Amino acid sequence: MLKIKSGVRRVVSAVSLGVAAALVAPVSFAQAAGGPDYTALTTGVDFTSTIAAVLAVAALLVGLWLAVRGAKIVIGMVRGG
Repeated sequence: MLKIKSGVRRVVSAVSLGVAAALVAPVSFAQAAGGPDYTALTTGVDFTSTIAAVLAVAALLVGLWLAVRGAKIVIGMVRGG
């Protein structure tokens, strides 16, 4: 296996640092510009029915969990008492 000399290692690390900086710079400039404006697309979307459905399912799951938990407590009282 060939050993890489320290001079070559320095050149490789400097080149990789330069490439990384060149790739990161456009991203930071794009974020500084503020990005595209999607208000025309997002104003036409209405999620009220979807949110209501998700909340209904969540309420159903909470109710089921409460029923199971209550049944376990009652069974524990009957067995223990």
